[in-house]
Amino acid sequence: MATEKEVSGGLGLEWRVTVPEGSSVKMEPEPSWISRTWNRLVELGSKVRSNVSTFGKNVWKMGADSPRKVIHGAKVGGALTLVSLFYYLRPLYNGFGSSAMWAVMTVVVVFEYTVGGCLYKGINRAIATLSAGGLAVGIDWVASKSGEKWEPVILSASVFLLASAATFSRFLPTVKARFDYGVTIFILTFSLVAVSGYRVDELIDLAVQRIATIAIGIAIALSICILVYPVWSGQELHLLISRNMEKLADSLEGCVEDYFVKSEITDAKESSATRSEGYKCVLNSKASEDSQANLARWEPAHGRFGFRHPWKQYLKVAAAMRNCAYCVEALHGCINSEAKAPEYTKKHLRDACMKLSSDSSKVLKELSSSIKLMKRSKSIDALVGEMKNAVQELQNAFTSLPNHLTQTTASSPIESIEEKKNSNISIADGMALMEAMPLMTIASLLIEISARTQGVVDAVGTLATLARFEGIRNEKSSSRVQAEEQEDRTLQEV
Repeated sequence: MATEKEVSGGLGLEWRVTVPEGSSVKMEPEPSWISRTWNRLVELGSKVRSNVSTFGKNVWKMGADSPRKVIHGAKVGGALTLVSLFYYLRPLYNGFGSSAMWAVMTVVVVFEYTVGGCLYKGINRAIATLSAGGLAVGIDWVASKSGEKWEPVILSASVFLLASAATFSRFLPTVKARFDYGVTIFILTFSLVAVSGYRVDELIDLAVQRIATIAIGIAIALSICILVYPVWSGQELHLLISRNMEKLADSLEGCVEDYFVKSEITDAKESSATRSEGYKCVLNSKASEDSQANLARWEPAHGRFGFRHPWKQYLKVAAAMRNCAYCVEALHGCINSEAKAPEYTKKHLRDACMKLSSDSSKVLKELSSSIKLMKRSKSIDALVGEMKNAVQELQNAFTSLPNHLTQTTASSPIESIEEKKNSNISIADGMALMEAMPLMTIASLLIEISARTQGVVDAVGTLATLARFEGIRNEKSSSRVQAEEQEDRTLQEV
């Protein structure tokens, strides 16, 4: 192979390589660093434009799917604009001075998405500010009377003792669940006022100004949060429990349907990935349920939720649902495992399993509708009875499964007569039972799910009683309500 260098039109060097066959190949020079940098900038610009476009589409989709989040942003902006008038208007600024900044800070930290969250932070901040401010002023007065030598010692000791005790109280379950934010504000306010009192002469005026501006910020945040498109934590919890129960019902029915019906048409893993994984919402929502139930206790009576509504019972309903969802998760794992039962064994239990899953799903959906409408179901007892009958049918089919396997094995056309004579029938039966083990596990899980569904029924029944769902009144009151509704319809027609 020979090479030669030629000058091409004065534009640069070009190398020509001659291969043994006599042909030649031109080798172009590598691009300069300017060209490489430009290409990288073009690629970077294209990637940034693509990311910005994707981000904008996601933001638009989130705003379209949940307009309340957009409204919440506008509410926070309006509250901050309103509280900033204490800086813009000279008469208000002269009255509060630089302490008006505390009103702005209060709106930022207090304003939450739900009314319960806003009330929780607002009330905690108000109580903590008043108690810490008053206590700090009192200790400062005692320290000032003790002389210049002992004043910093008393102030430092009070900060140490109260901050240590308040921080330790945050580990108590009751305090952490309801007053954790208030304890934090107490430590902050007391420390600031106590330390500031050593260098500030008019400590009482400073404390009064800060308390007043904090109160103004809390009032503005609560007013806008409650009066302008309010989002109630209690209602969010109520709807969350109802939606999760419906998803759990769909998941149960979808798992069994995927196994017995769709497995012959499509892969079970692909079909179960869409509908039958709704149980995960039940398992993953515990933190959200606990938070919303805690915030709902701070809210006043609103809509269909009266004073002292049984929010704790919602958590018990959610716990019963999770207890059922654990079995559905095990069922989902068993269905999607690599061990598959033979088709002839699946046909023996298919009808009984599908009927039990369908009846259990109907019970859960009826309970979901009962919670959503806050009405006691009239058909729940009949549905529970059908579910128990389906359990009995599945148990009967489950009991007759060994005999069915023995008959199927004995009549199998694969084995010859000589092989049947020489084989041990007990070994054949054992092999058949091992092959049917996944199906037996599924049937056992379905029976256990129906038992745990009964626990959900009991929890919802207790909720219906405590929350006074419609339909619990006595016959006399019910007939009176029906008469009033009939009278109202008559008046409307007239």
